[in-house]
Amino acid sequence: MDKRRKITQFLITLLYNPHLSNFVSGRLHTGKSKGICVPGLNCYSCPAAGGSCPLGSLQQTLGNLKKGINTYVIGTVLLFAAVFGRFVCGWLCPFGLLQELIHKIPVPKCMKRFKVLGWLKYAVLVVLVILFPIVTYIQKGMGYPAFCKFICPQGTIGGLFLLRASETLRDQAGLMFVIKLLILAGIVICSAFIFRPFCRFICPLGAIYGLFNRIALIRIKFDKDTCVDCGTCKKACPMRLDPVKECNHADCIRCGKCISDCPAKALSFSPNLGKKTQKR
Repeated sequence: MDKRRKITQFLITLLYNPHLSNFVSGRLHTGKSKGICVPGLNCYSCPAAGGSCPLGSLQQTLGNLKKGINTYVIGTVLLFAAVFGRFVCGWLCPFGLLQELIHKIPVPKCMKRFKVLGWLKYAVLVVLVILFPIVTYIQKGMGYPAFCKFICPQGTIGGLFLLRASETLRDQAGLMFVIKLLILAGIVICSAFIFRPFCRFICPLGAIYGLFNRIALIRIKFDKDTCVDCGTCKKACPMRLDPVKECNHADCIRCGKCISDCPAKALSFSPNLGKKTQKR
């Protein structure tokens, strides 16, 4: 299953970023497709991007309330969350793929779960994605997309290609971009030792999707009658969860590793059609 997932991740990355020639020219695609939100974290400022990041779009609508709430943006994010949950993170997110590739570097791996740090992404969601744009809109008449400006590593990668091709942008890049570069570097380094640290501790989009994991259409089903208590699924989970007890935990990215490794086939993907997942 992991091979199939990697192929899907690569294809999705190409689907999100079809304008590959822009990486060379340094131009930014501005066609009508940019009004469409993609499910995963893929920055609007990436030269090859054909759509918009849901987080950037959400901050934009919250930071410009004089035009009213953009129901398309809110509805799209909620639709993705209700159907996929964090399946988006495991299968449909380019930055998740990048972290996984970096994690393959042969260095000692940290196997801790870091439960407390897992709450940080919810703070980032509430403060930087929701409150900051609204408060700055009230104060100044135009909201500030704090997450995109201060943190987003995907946007930093896209910005590097734009800076390479534009001397004007290079002259304008200041301390904030340097800070974002340091954040990106920190995430890249941590990714070698910790599996998907950005997804686990920082990503507010993952926080949104995680809130819907237990009720999303695509979820993981556990059959307690089939389970042989071998513990293989717990050892296999890269997010350091126990699938027997936490198969639909908010941190589960639906990678399917526990499903493919389970010798008893007690775990499986199953659409949630009103049936309760069996619990131990």
